[in-house]
Amino acid sequence: METVILAVVIAVVVLAVLGGLVVGSRRKKPLPPPPPAAPDITAPPAEPHVGDEAETPREEPRRTIEEVDLPGGGATTAVEEPPVVEAPGIEIPEPTAGRLVRLRARLSRSQTALGQGLLTLLSREHLDEDTWEEIEETLLVADVGVMPTQELVERLRERVKVLGTRTPDELRGLLRDELLKLVGTEVDRAVKTEPEGRKPGIVMVVGVNGTGKTTTTGKLARVLVADGRTVVLGAADTFRAAAADQLQTWGDRVGAHTVRGPEAGDPASVAFDAVKEGKEMGVDVVLIDTAGRLHTKTGLMDELGKVKRVVEKHAPLDEVLLVLDATTGQNGLVQARVFAEVVDITGIVLTKLDGTAKGGIVIAVQRELGVPVKLIGLGEGADDLAPFEPAAFVDALIGE
Repeated sequence: METVILAVVIAVVVLAVLGGLVVGSRRKKPLPPPPPAAPDITAPPAEPHVGDEAETPREEPRRTIEEVDLPGGGATTAVEEPPVVEAPGIEIPEPTAGRLVRLRARLSRSQTALGQGLLTLLSREHLDEDTWEEIEETLLVADVGVMPTQELVERLRERVKVLGTRTPDELRGLLRDELLKLVGTEVDRAVKTEPEGRKPGIVMVVGVNGTGKTTTTGKLARVLVADGRTVVLGAADTFRAAAADQLQTWGDRVGAHTVRGPEAGDPASVAFDAVKEGKEMGVDVVLIDTAGRLHTKTGLMDELGKVKRVVEKHAPLDEVLLVLDATTGQNGLVQARVFAEVVDITGIVLTKLDGTAKGGIVIAVQRELGVPVKLIGLGEGADDLAPFEPAAFVDALIGE
């Protein structure tokens, strides 16, 4: 009996102890947080995490930009303004006076083939028939043309026979005189841009596409500006997409205004507007660049004829300049004949004369069309278009 009572007492005590532990664990308070540690000034600042809130800004006076030290030094640096891009200035073309003399080196190929070739043949001790045939062949190869060649050979024969002895200086003088006669020194080669009693002078530029017609029109504008004229350009070649852009670029470089129309538009309408605006602006010259398609002579005639008629509602044309590629030689003369039948050509511009050994084309084209060469192109530079000077040209062909 006593044993049973003892067991019951022990069980009650054990249950009481266990119940006190459970209650104590429920009422136990959490420990206070440890005091914050001193900040480590050497450690990098902690990176913010997603969800962290920004610290409330402190109420401090804000500093101006002048008070803030920029990285890399204590001195205050002024804020740099972005560079100002200036529009390209208007170019001043090279003077035209004596331009051909300055470009005479460009005629070196023609000089070797024509001038020096003839001097070498004429310097032979015996001028037999074979030599004269070689002289004639040299002239024909240089594109002088059949009739001018026969005339020159005949005159050279007579003068050499009279001359007797032939020193190099005498031969050079003889050849110079005869070539000058063929080229012509009495012809008026000035480009007509100053009609009496009215303004502006009107110049139409014609020629087959590919001869440098539009480029020549732009270079001619530079020639006129260099001589003190004011210019308006008419981009009446509306059938080539790049022609108007190309012409306007040339005009912008020298301050010339360009009148243009829609692509594939009416060329006569553009030409009419160009002359109209030229009159309103009071410029000296209007240059009209035309299309150079040679699909059919009838179509070309209709187109250029219409441009001419429409322009002449304002005033008559003062010049019709035909642009020819000197490297095409006798083939160029075929083109020249077609244009001469369509419009009244008043002058010739020979381009690419620096790239050919056929300087005689100057003589042939004048004889074929009966109009003078007024300008020649001797390179791709902007100022490589020169007024034609017969004496300077012949001197360049035969050398010093």
